[in-house]
Amino acid sequence: MKKTIVAISRAYGAHGTAVGSKLAMKLGVPMFDKKIIDLASEKSGLSPDYIGGLEQNVTGSFLFNLASSAYNMHGYHHGYDVPMTYTAFSAQANAIKEIAQKGSSVIIGRCSDYLLKDDPDCVKVFLYAEHQDRLEQCKAEYGLDDKGAEQQLRKLDRNRSNYYKNYTGETWGYVYGHDLTINVTKVGVDGAIDIIMQYLKFAGRLD
Repeated sequence: MKKTIVAISRAYGAHGTAVGSKLAMKLGVPMFDKKIIDLASEKSGLSPDYIGGLEQNVTGSFLFNLASSAYNMHGYHHGYDVPMTYTAFSAQANAIKEIAQKGSSVIIGRCSDYLLKDDPDCVKVFLYAEHQDRLEQCKAEYGLDDKGAEQQLRKLDRNRSNYYKNYTGETWGYVYGHDLTINVTKVGVDGAIDIIMQYLKFAGRLD
């Protein structure tokens, strides 16, 4: 297999972690999900809980610019009053880019599709699911009734959308930002993996 990074973005309830972990096993490459938080924590000195909670704590609309002169190549600021959230995101972004430089991998979420959008070795995938399936998963995970699950689902989608917009300036789930978009409800986890594998084959990334 040629060097390939599969960056998977996903809606809540689309089984992104299951798809990513099984795909990584099939390809024989590492998967990075929560490991990214640990790497970013090591780089920034911030707690894993703080970095992991970034998606739930977007408070402004200021666009984080990775090329800003406020940051050096390691993502640390020099004499600028930069919010801690952006220091945390910068450390996370640099961790993702370092992972991509090292070799093939599967990376789940954390704006990896945007951060690696200019990397010729990156294949960007967006997973989604039907509303009812997402609702049922939300009810089961959070122990909610229909009304509560609807509210929670809207909150989860809003948080993820705001997080993506805040740090990239782009629209979360935008179809033209991805090589593949897959409805996991229609094809299941294994079907989604098969589709990604077929794409990699036809794109000339598999031997």
